[in-house]
Amino acid sequence: MTAPAQTVTPPATPAPPTPREQLLNRIQRDIPIVRRPYAVIAQEVGLSEEQALDILREVKAQGVLRQVSAIFDTRTLGYQSSLVAAVHDEDQLDAGAEVVNGHPGVSHNYKRNHDFNLWYTIAVPPESDLEAHVQRLHDLSGARLTRLMPTLHLFKIGVEFDMTGKEDWNAKAAPQYTSEQRNIGYAVTDLDRAFVTEFQKDLPVTEEPYAQACAALGLSIEEVAEHAVKMKAAGALRRVSAVFRHQKAGFTFNAMGVWAVPEGDVAEVGRQMAGFKAVSHCYLRPTYPEWPYTIFTMVHGRSKEEAFGKIAAIEQEVAPGTPHAILYSTKEYKKVRLEFYKPEFYEWEKANLSSGA
Repeated sequence: MTAPAQTVTPPATPAPPTPREQLLNRIQRDIPIVRRPYAVIAQEVGLSEEQALDILREVKAQGVLRQVSAIFDTRTLGYQSSLVAAVHDEDQLDAGAEVVNGHPGVSHNYKRNHDFNLWYTIAVPPESDLEAHVQRLHDLSGARLTRLMPTLHLFKIGVEFDMTGKEDWNAKAAPQYTSEQRNIGYAVTDLDRAFVTEFQKDLPVTEEPYAQACAALGLSIEEVAEHAVKMKAAGALRRVSAVFRHQKAGFTFNAMGVWAVPEGDVAEVGRQMAGFKAVSHCYLRPTYPEWPYTIFTMVHGRSKEEAFGKIAAIEQEVAPGTPHAILYSTKEYKKVRLEFYKPEFYEWEKANLSSGA
């Protein structure tokens, strides 16, 4: 007797992204410097300007959209910067983190699941001594060990959250910004400084978001756009874009995959890892006797399983068998945008690094 034929149901095809989802993905890439940029973007994703602005105002009121502003390259502007890893006694960690948070050049500060349990990023102006600042924070915060982990090569930087939830974990995309676009030694002009001061502010979600910046600079929108092109070509300006709050956007978990890639392989392996769209940051950093990892890859996920799955996808495709570790944040102490040319920095430096401090 012939068995009855089995009905095979094909897997469901994911629904195409909605205009709202397309908009939220699109504004993370770049926002053009034209008089009415949201009209341009709205047309691209099938919305009216009014609809797009309503959506953006809604997600900002919800706390998902943190700000819209320019993103500048720290190193091209002459600032010295580094990731810093420190070891604190567990019962002293919160107090030490609070001290670190008090430095105006510290933009991110996290507790992570490692012997190096405090990780922060710091940037100082060209005329300042980065190592002196970090040493002072080491002393003031009561750290037992502090290691500078500056970027030796930038394979990729560019946070883009997939707001559709439909992208494969191993999806690929060309990096937005790499070491090749940096311009170390670039001579920052007075107009550059003024541009940075205005465009690092949270730009309003309005029909003409650049109007206030243009007025402050005394330039037309066309002149501002022309100067932005020059700053992009110089590597100083990466883009104007939206920045989301990870947690509010649903990306509640981050994973920093660190890989002990041999020195002779780091260039090719780093390039391949940077090609994963899920990777927001990919760097080559120095090693130490207690820290063998050369390449850092940061990913974000809606769950621990998603974040770890993205790291597993990288390992499977690019680095099978490569010794690695996954560090994730267990507490966020500070997360702000770095602001350039702020007087608070010089006040901290004077109070803590002058000869009498």
